[in-house]
Amino acid sequence: MRLVDLIPLQYRVLVAGLLLLALVATSAAIAWTVQGWRYGQQLEKQARLHTETLNQITLASAALQRAEQDKRLTLEQQLAAKDQTHYRALTDAQRDQDRLRDRLATADVRLSVLLDATDSTNGCAVPATTSAGGVVHGATRARLDPAHAQRIIGITDVGDRGLIALAACQAYAKEVSTPK
Repeated sequence: MRLVDLIPLQYRVLVAGLLLLALVATSAAIAWTVQGWRYGQQLEKQARLHTETLNQITLASAALQRAEQDKRLTLEQQLAAKDQTHYRALTDAQRDQDRLRDRLATADVRLSVLLDATDSTNGCAVPATTSAGGVVHGATRARLDPAHAQRIIGITDVGDRGLIALAACQAYAKEVSTPK
């Protein structure tokens, strides 16, 4: 007689079931562990790829930002140069106007206007011909009052400033609109 025959049948079935259950549980645990390792490796690989992608995006973003900063710096330098040129032209025109205004004030220069010698209805008392003692040759001219001359110079000063500002705006619009 064998030792197994001494164990009652129901215990033998129970022990065989427990052994089978232990075998299934062990294989499931081993499979679970192996799957965990594989899944962990996949997660690790995915995290590494994600990190590399983020690094590439960060590098591209930094390069783009650097390029935009360089463009901005270049534009600022160009605008500063244009502003300096505009300011120089404006101050030159203002200095010329001031000189002319000073010369008018000191009677160094007199503004005059041409008169129409053929117009007999103008009522001007200026003779059409020069006197014998004069050395002026050419058309008849009438001198303006210094106060009126100052007002005319002021008006031309404003006009010159407007033309300089217009030229600066046109240069800016041309530069902005031309493709590079």
